[in-house]
This record gives sequence, structure tokens and C-alpha cells, in this order.
Amino acid sequence: MSSSFDRYQKRRLISSYFSVVISIALVLFLLGIVGFLLLNAKKVTDFMKENVNVTVYLKDTAKDVEIKQLEKSLALADYVKTTDFVSKDDAAEAMKSEFGDDFMDLVGYNPLQNSIDVKLKADFLTNEKLEELTALAQEKSFVDEVKYDESLVELINSNVKKISFWVLLLSAIFTLIAVLLINSSIRLSVYSKRFTIKTMQMVGATKSFIRRPFVWKSIKLGILGAIVALIGLGFVVYYVDKMFPELALRQSLILIGGLFLAVFLLGIIITWISTHFATQRFLNLKTDQLY
Repeated sequence: MSSSFDRYQKRRLISSYFSVVISIALVLFLLGIVGFLLLNAKKVTDFMKENVNVTVYLKDTAKDVEIKQLEKSLALADYVKTTDFVSKDDAAEAMKSEFGDDFMDLVGYNPLQNSIDVKLKADFLTNEKLEELTALAQEKSFVDEVKYDESLVELINSNVKKISFWVLLLSAIFTLIAVLLINSSIRLSVYSKRFTIKTMQMVGATKSFIRRPFVWKSIKLGILGAIVALIGLGFVVYYVDKMFPELALRQSLILIGGLFLAVFLLGIIITWISTHFATQRFLNLKTDQLY
């Protein structure tokens, strides 16, 4: 009978520990995802900005030397990321491959123009810099016009601050939820041992002596939960890197490693603090208040 009861108690204890580990793992995993989004929010917005195309259209009278000089002067500007000369023949081929029909058969000639595609660095995608680039290009007599999607530029710049604000707000909310959920799981775990705590206290054990094994046990559960969360987070990072190679996540291994370390340390710190205050609460209760 006693052996059967011991096995029952052991199963309950294992089930309790398992639920605590899963709770910690899920919360830390979600917190890690939010941290990952926060770290890559600027990279995503920079990627969007640096793919806005500014096209400098050239007159047919433009000489090769003049085109190369203009392209070189644009490439040397501190706010320009890349420049790419596109001949009218290349532009025609691109249109043919995109739309499937050779439009030159209809019009009888190639109406397109030679052009230089310019992409700005993310921090310089502003109306002022775009106007400066336009003025620099149009100083040249062989430049026909400069075009870019002005509405897209305004939309990106106006939404960047909003996105940053909401990502930071979500991060703060998720952090608070993580602390509360892990704290709740730990308190329930300690609650089941409240009579053991009070018994040890009644026979003369000090508070620090009673608290120590509970804290160490919770830290171990926190480490296990953090490891499970990091495994899941690792799969997410790997998947995102495969699906969106343009984000160049492998160039941010230090930041990602810092995120993993932060999640691991959070699993330890939150469980340690939660267990400390949970055990302290039951240590300060009177015996009749335990029921």
C-alpha cells in the first residue's frame, strides 16, 4: 500500500515538474521570437529601403565616357549603396521575359532608354537625399529625367517609426507576461510543498536552508525549459535564414548568440526570483494559514 502511494506521489511530482518545464519553455520560446523580431526589425526595414530603385534615364545622345563618369560619381557618393547601368537592349530583354511578347515587333523599334539604377543606403532614403541625387544627375545635359516611387518612399519612412514603436511595446508586454506565467508556475510548484516547508521551519531549520533546495530545483527546471525553448528558437532561425537569405542572418551570429544567451539567463533569473519570493511567502505564513 505504501509502495503504491509512493509511486503515485512520484508520478505527481514528475508531472508537476514536467508542466513547469513546458510552461517555462513555451514562454521563453515566445519571448525569444519577439526578441528575434526586435533584432531584425531594423534589418527588415533597411532591406526594404535599400531596394527602392531610383532610375536615371539617359538621352540617346549620351556618350559611353559620360555615362561611365556619371555612374562612377554616383557610386562614390556616401549615401549611395549600388549603381547598375542598364542598356536599352537589356531593358527590352527584361520586358520580353516578364511579359512574354516582343513589343518591338509591334512598334518596329526599341523605344526604351539607357538608364542607371541607383539604390541608396537605408539611412539616407529621405526626400532631401533623393532631391540631392536628382539635382546631381540633372546637372548633366545628357540626363533625360530621374524617376522614383515617391509615394513608396513616404510610406516606408512614415511606417518605420510606427513599426518600431509597436515592436518595442509588444516586447515589453511579452516580457511582463513571461515573468507572470513563469512566476505562476513556480508558485504552484512550491505551493504543493508548503507543509514540508513549514515542518522544516518548526524543527528549527533556517529560512535560507529551507529555501536553498527549492531555488536550486527551480533553477534546474528553468535551465531545462530554456534549453527546450532554444532548440525551438534555433529551428525558427534556421527556417527564416533558408526562406529569406537576403536578411543575411549568418552575418549576425553574434547578435543571435546574444539573444540565445539572454533567453537562457532569463530562464535562470526568473525562476530564481520567483522561487525566492514564493518560498518566502510560505515561510512567513502561520500554520493555520496554510490550509
